[in-house]
Amino acid sequence: MKTNDIGLEVKDSIVLVEKLNRLLANYQVYYQNLRNFHWNVSGPNFFELHAKFEELYNEANASIDELAERILTLGARPYSSYQEYIETASIKEAKKVTEPVKMVEIVRDNITTLLELERNVLEAAGDSSDEGTASLMSDYITAKEKVVWMLSAYLR
Repeated sequence: MKTNDIGLEVKDSIVLVEKLNRLLANYQVYYQNLRNFHWNVSGPNFFELHAKFEELYNEANASIDELAERILTLGARPYSSYQEYIETASIKEAKKVTEPVKMVEIVRDNITTLLELERNVLEAAGDSSDEGTASLMSDYITAKEKVVWMLSAYLR
């Protein structure tokens, strides 16, 4: 059995890296959607949404860095080009969205997609005895579930 620098089986880490790179790609598109909305939101809820989108993209930016570093820790290369992100991500670019309620719906749906991917990574990390990745995903899931609840409440 061949292990990587942190003692995990290489064959298991290969599976995790693929899932983590998919998650990373989705985070990158989600991040850019948030930047788009932050820049382009207008209307009566401008101040509230402008600040919320900034808060969310700052959190996403930190997660992107953590994911890339986790992939490196597992001994692999994180995706790092827009082409890789667009080809890999299931989250799509939100182009020319001007309606604030639609922006919030898209953000909520993007987060729901990230949650699904994180739960998938969490399961694979558990199967591989990768506590580091499992812990990271658990933290992400807990935080995102609250944000989905809050955005859903906003949309009611």
